[in-house]
Amino acid sequence: MNLHQTLTTQAEEHVNRLFKSVDTSDLIYHNIEHTQRVVTHCMEISDHYRLPQNEKAILLIAAWFHDTGHLYTTPDAHEAKSVELMKEFMSSHAVESDFTEAVEQCILATRIETQPHNLLQEIIKDADVYNLGTSEFKVTNKQIKKEYQRRGLTELLKDWDMQTLQLLEMHKFYTTYCQEQLNQKKEKNLAKLREKVEEKIANAAPQGVQFQPSGKDNLSSTKRGLINKGIQTMLRLTSENHLELSGMADGKANILISVNAIIISVILTVLIRKIEVDRHLAIPTFIFLFFSVATIILAILATRPQVTVGNFSRTDVMHKKTNLLFFGNFFRTSLDEYKWAMSNLMQDPEYLYGNLVTDIHSLGVVLGRKYNLLRKAYNLFMVGIILSVLAFILAIVLHNPQTNTVINSEASSPL
Repeated sequence: MNLHQTLTTQAEEHVNRLFKSVDTSDLIYHNIEHTQRVVTHCMEISDHYRLPQNEKAILLIAAWFHDTGHLYTTPDAHEAKSVELMKEFMSSHAVESDFTEAVEQCILATRIETQPHNLLQEIIKDADVYNLGTSEFKVTNKQIKKEYQRRGLTELLKDWDMQTLQLLEMHKFYTTYCQEQLNQKKEKNLAKLREKVEEKIANAAPQGVQFQPSGKDNLSSTKRGLINKGIQTMLRLTSENHLELSGMADGKANILISVNAIIISVILTVLIRKIEVDRHLAIPTFIFLFFSVATIILAILATRPQVTVGNFSRTDVMHKKTNLLFFGNFFRTSLDEYKWAMSNLMQDPEYLYGNLVTDIHSLGVVLGRKYNLLRKAYNLFMVGIILSVLAFILAIVLHNPQTNTVINSEASSPL
């Protein structure tokens, strides 16, 4: 047995000890059996490609460690924890840093949104979701759902079938071996799940419409239609009102900016030159100038746009964490990616209405910030005008001009 085989065996023993050292009763799917299956699939695919021993060792060690993070943390952070556990193991063995780095990249490649960069990463990524292209898909899908229920991950359970459908639609096998062996069955699994989801959508109404008055059966289709129409009208009018208020806020800010810009230009071109002669007007002038500049700053802050990241991941769409109706969330996304996301949005009434509500809330937050800054700007402008006028009045009243002295010299008249 060479060094790489020995290290792989030690990694297997270490991972088995990790799974035995903690309570894994909640890990219905991400347990040692799943890890062993991934290792088996990695061996199967690597044998097909006849990988050298060192690359095979990288692949298998990554497979052993790739889900150990589930023992200690949540699903969204488990890959990073798995890497940490792998490095702790490697630190106790004489392993080159390049080898450890390759194992780390293989583990991180198992993230849903990560694109593999070499054959090893493609193999482990395919091996991790090998079940998507087998008859075991339905069983494993239920196991994952049950595991999330046991672990209290309610956010991940919302619209489970829709999330699974989106996962299948976005997924692809990277190795030609898995494409040939698993794609056909994966398409069958996808077709069955799509049929199930479409049936649910056809029978579903928007969230909040399932309304039943006491003592009555289900609402008639006419009443449901009226409620749906009422909801749509309410959302449309609310959005229009918010946009109108936003336009009014921008108009008010523009007035403040224009007026104070004129005031500043007058101060700089007229009053500043007079200060050399009328020095008593210096303090009132600078008070006026200070408040005008401060007002303009607040008005600009009220209208200054905030730029967001401008893209989203497919995981965000699957978990309904992004608002696809706001340009700031997609302006850097490719057209194909946005079309895919919008297609999923339009197929899910709850997600669609949720986006509309989120959009209205976001507009409200922006409006609140705008009007808060505008109120401060108008208050500052008002205080500035009052103080400046009072300062000018006091400066003029209290000013004691020096009396001009006229010297008359006697001169003889030329006679």
